[in-house]
Amino acid sequence: MSNTDSATALRTAASRKRWSPTDLGLIAVFAALVAASAIVPGIPVGALGVPITLVTLTVMLSGLVLGAGRGFAAAGLYVLLGFAGLPIFSGGRSGLGILATPSAGYIIAFPLAAAATGYLAGVVIRRTIKFRALWLFGAAMVSSIVIIHGLGVLGMMVNAKLDFTKAFIADLAFVPGDILKNVLAVIIAMAIHKAFPDVLVRRVK
Repeated sequence: MSNTDSATALRTAASRKRWSPTDLGLIAVFAALVAASAIVPGIPVGALGVPITLVTLTVMLSGLVLGAGRGFAAAGLYVLLGFAGLPIFSGGRSGLGILATPSAGYIIAFPLAAAATGYLAGVVIRRTIKFRALWLFGAAMVSSIVIIHGLGVLGMMVNAKLDFTKAFIADLAFVPGDILKNVLAVIIAMAIHKAFPDVLVRRVK
């Protein structure tokens, strides 16, 4: 390979790593989608008042559709805008004060969960054809349980001064809803991947 060909190949590889205007547009759209889902009134659960919302659905959907990097960016943009003062957290809350509430762990977990779901979704899309929806659901559930619920429990332990057992029991109320929301997220993601096969990675032939 000539020096010119090598330089061209390097430029091509580098360009693939950079986000295009389309990528940036998708990040903005999904960040807005997450924010819009937070506007829907939540259902406060238990004495701590941590609400059941649709935000986890759109966070998981961001990862399932956009992948790790863009999913993290979309959920992260939502969180940053909320920290900056936009009233886009559940109940119209905003600001850094949210970090002192029992909900803090869940909010911090959103970008991380989107990234983990996106990474696993990329593996699924590349390597599977059969039972793809089931594998995507598994990816969403692993991220939900390990990251969102894990950090959610930690947040309640730190900010609500609960011991692990009480925080874990309080968190269990959110699990059935997350199962249903992850099913819906996978159904929507599968439809998007069918309509736009290259939105995440090239489909396995």
